[in-house]
Amino acid sequence: MFDTDKKLQLGAFSLSLKRPLIMGILNVTPDSFSDRTDLPSVEKAIGDGIQLMDDGADIVDIGGESTRPGAEFVSEADELARVIPVVQALAALGRCPISIDTRRANVMRQAVAAGAVLINDVAALTQPGAMEAAADLGASIVLMHMQGQPATMQTAPSYTDGVLDSVMRFLTERIFACQMAGIDKNKLLIDPGFGFGKSLDHNLELLAGLDKLLALGAPILVGLSRKSMIGAITGRSEPVDRIAGSIAAAVITADKGAKIIRTHDVKPTLDAILVWAAVPKATAKKSELEMASLF
Repeated sequence: MFDTDKKLQLGAFSLSLKRPLIMGILNVTPDSFSDRTDLPSVEKAIGDGIQLMDDGADIVDIGGESTRPGAEFVSEADELARVIPVVQALAALGRCPISIDTRRANVMRQAVAAGAVLINDVAALTQPGAMEAAADLGASIVLMHMQGQPATMQTAPSYTDGVLDSVMRFLTERIFACQMAGIDKNKLLIDPGFGFGKSLDHNLELLAGLDKLLALGAPILVGLSRKSMIGAITGRSEPVDRIAGSIAAAVITADKGAKIIRTHDVKPTLDAILVWAAVPKATAKKSELEMASLF
């Protein structure tokens, strides 16, 4: 089982895992499921990234391709134009690790060259050249489970062996494949992929059994922020109205061993996690005092 008292090394950054880390989402796209607006300028995206840091983000995750259901195709050239200047500017600040959210090998290579130290891949290095790029680059990697492709993944997803067993089997296989490619297991993180080819019932089953993924021996990253499962449970149709539900889900995942929480809403999520993390400390302190009183 993964030692939750250890530190997570991301490039030059050594991050304590005594409480879950907060990964701020920076979508440099015009069609994010959470905020479908105009494509932000490079300057605005950089400003938004700085705001995430100011709000307390431990990691900033930059993506230039929407992977929401039915998302439009984005060319590699467009993805590069969107993310590389932002990665470069935010990494140069040296305030926190920068993650690149991409499936493409060349984007991985150019983003790491620009300063990214974490590759967050929804396709778990299954796309052409991705495994080779990851092995060459030496960056840390998030391996995510996804059934199908983003455009169609939410069309009647099904699991004959149960979603939890399927996710565990897939991630086990991908961890092994990475090791066979020469990637140090200490560089690997796992993400069960809430909402990526999963119904509401699948997501809830996965959430209930999340702690079983600890047996895979890698830090667990979760992304539930503003997702449709939160809307389905709460009746909130607009993603921006799902913040409270998302924070509740984040605390549940923390209780089940998640070590990185990916969120649009850094400040309130961090506040909730800090309160959650304070309780075990207080309980441990009380036990120490009680033991001391016996002598």
